[in-house]
Amino acid sequence: MKQYVNFMAVFGLVLALSSCTAQLEDYQTTSPKLDIQEYFNGKSIAWGMVQDYSSKVTRRFCVELDGEWQGNEGILKEVFYFTDGEVSYRNWQLTKLEQGKYRGRAEDVVGEANGQQKGFAFQWQYNLMVPIDGDVIELSLDDWMYQIDEYRVFNRTNMKKLGVTVAEITLFFDKQLPIKNCQLSV
Repeated sequence: MKQYVNFMAVFGLVLALSSCTAQLEDYQTTSPKLDIQEYFNGKSIAWGMVQDYSSKVTRRFCVELDGEWQGNEGILKEVFYFTDGEVSYRNWQLTKLEQGKYRGRAEDVVGEANGQQKGFAFQWQYNLMVPIDGDVIELSLDDWMYQIDEYRVFNRTNMKKLGVTVAEITLFFDKQLPIKNCQLSV
């Protein structure tokens, strides 16, 4: 009986903690309003790092971004410069839907990415094919962006496999002119 009570206590604690995560609606009344179509139109730059499950920084990088929109359809070109010398590319095809919702596709994204904006926050969820040690692994990404001011956006991403967080990405976007160049900063 004591084992059952202990199990139920642990189960209740896990259930309570899992319900304590931020929801997009929490940011409904915050400002400035993050408009993905507006922010990712033109050139911007970002600096980031990847941390493994133990919070150890495993990679650092810089990203040059160039977005172009025609109506509700956009293309966002990303060039990643990693400190180990790797250069990789991602080209997003984005669609702005109703009520702050977005849909997107990219070469290494499985199916569609779906996102929504509320206040100063944007949540973007998708599955990404990630090369790791000569293999390619499908990971689920939960991407959160927060607009700080008209030039800067912070981004935090959880990368999961089978529901377990295996890595986190932190990014800092800047589009204040003049736009910097990654090759000078990596």
